[in-house]
Amino acid sequence: MIRLLLADDQTLVRAGFRSILGDEDDLDVVAEAATGEQAVRGAREHRPDVVLMDIRMPDLDGLEATRRIAGDPALDGVRVIILTTFDLDDYVYGALRAGASGFLVKDTEPAELIHAIRVVARGDALIAPSITRRLIAEFAGRVKRPDPSPRLNALTEREREVMTLVAGGLSNDEIAARLVLSPATAKTHVSRIMTKLGVRDRAQLVIMAYEAGMITPGWLTGT
Repeated sequence: MIRLLLADDQTLVRAGFRSILGDEDDLDVVAEAATGEQAVRGAREHRPDVVLMDIRMPDLDGLEATRRIAGDPALDGVRVIILTTFDLDDYVYGALRAGASGFLVKDTEPAELIHAIRVVARGDALIAPSITRRLIAEFAGRVKRPDPSPRLNALTEREREVMTLVAGGLSNDEIAARLVLSPATAKTHVSRIMTKLGVRDRAQLVIMAYEAGMITPGWLTGT
C-alpha cells in the first residue's frame, strides 16, 4: 500500500485528487494539507510514501516545504511530487534541486498521475521523463553551474556511463539493454552511484549530471 499526503490550498483540488486516487487498491490518502506548514507537519506525523505538493500555498510555498521534507533525515523515505502549471515552470528546476523526486503538471491525465505515484514510490524513475528531461535541460542551461562535485571522482567509468543514461531519463531496464547488462546489474550500478554521491533519488542524479556538465540538452536523442 502506497500512503499519500495531498498538499494543495484548494479544497476542491484535493477532493478531486482523493476521488481519483481512492479508486486504486494500492493507494491510500492518509492526510491532507492546505498550507506548506501543514504539509511538513503532516509528513512528519504520518510518514507518507509520497507527497503531492502544490507550488503556491499560504505561509510556506511548496518549494520550501519540499526542501524541509527532503532535508529531514527522519523523512528519508518520503518522496515529493511537485504539482505545477506551465506558467510556473521556473520553479521546477529549483524544486528538483530542493529534493523533489519529480513533477507533474496539473492537467495530467489520471492514469499518468497514478503511474507517476507508483514510479516515485519505488524510486525507479523520474516523473514523466519526456517532460522532465526537457524542462530540467532548459533550466539547467539558464543557471550558473557550480564547480563539479569532487564526489564525482569516486565514480568508475562504467558508473559515469550509467549516470548519463539515468540523466537521459532511461529506466533500469533500458539502461541494461543499452549497455548489454542484466537489469539487476544496472540497478546495482544506480544504487552504488547514489550512495557514492549522497543523493536520495534519480531526480537528484539528473540535476548533478547537468550541473557537472556530464551531459547537455538533447545529447541522448541527438536533438
